[in-house]
Amino acid sequence: MRSEAPLTRETVLSLNRKRVQGAYDRQKIAELNLPPNPGRTGTQNARPSAPPPAAPKRALPSFVHPLRKGQKVPLENGGRLQKLRVCVGWNVSDPACEADVSAFLLQNGRVPGDGWFVFYGQEESPDGSTVFGAAPAPDREQIALDFTRLNPAVDRIAFILTINEALEKGLNFSRISDVYLRVLDAASGEELASFQIEESYANVVSMTIGEIYLHNGAWKFSAVGNGVETDLAGLCRRYGVRIE
Repeated sequence: MRSEAPLTRETVLSLNRKRVQGAYDRQKIAELNLPPNPGRTGTQNARPSAPPPAAPKRALPSFVHPLRKGQKVPLENGGRLQKLRVCVGWNVSDPACEADVSAFLLQNGRVPGDGWFVFYGQEESPDGSTVFGAAPAPDREQIALDFTRLNPAVDRIAFILTINEALEKGLNFSRISDVYLRVLDAASGEELASFQIEESYANVVSMTIGEIYLHNGAWKFSAVGNGVETDLAGLCRRYGVRIE
C-alpha cells in the first residue's frame, strides 16, 4: 500500500475546494453600479450584504429498488461485479450549508493508507478503482467504482455525506433534506438499490448513508443512515487517516 504524509485538518476541509459563484441578479448588479456616497468614509460607506438565496430545490429521482434503513441486498446477480456509479443527492434550506460525499475504502474497518479516502480534495484512490466527481441532475455528486481494479484488501466502502465547516459555522443536518443514495450499474444505468433518509437530525454533522461490503465472497449494499456529531476530519481519524 502507498503511504503518504499525514493530512492536516485544513487539507481535509479545504483542499482543492472548488466553489462556483452564481449569476448576479438584477438587484445585485444595480448595487454594484451605485456610486459611492462621498459623505461617508471607511466602513460607513459599505452597504450591508443580504444573505445569498437558497438554491432551488431539486426534484428527487424515481427510486426503482428503494430500501429501508438497515436493509441489505446483493449487488451481484449471477456474475461478478464490475463497474458501479454511486450517486448522491440532497436539498438544503440554508445556503451556508454546503455538503459533499466521501468514500472510505476500508480493510477490517480501517483505511489501508491515507490515500484510500476519496473526496473533493483527493478525487481518486491509489488503485484507480474509486473516483469522485460531480453528477448530472437530479443527483449532485457521484463515486465511480471499478471492481476490476479494486485492491483485494478492501472489503468495505463507506459513503458519507458531510457538511463543510459544520462545527465552525454551527451547521447540522436539520438544514439538509431529501438525502438519498442510488447504486447504478455503470454500463446500463440500471438502478440496483437506493436509499432515502427521510428524518431530520439537529445533532448530526456527518451521515453514513450506505456501505458496499464483501460478504462470503460477494458484494452487497447496506442502507445505513447513521449520523454522528463528527466532521470530516474527525471521521478521518476514526477510520485511520492520519490528521496532524
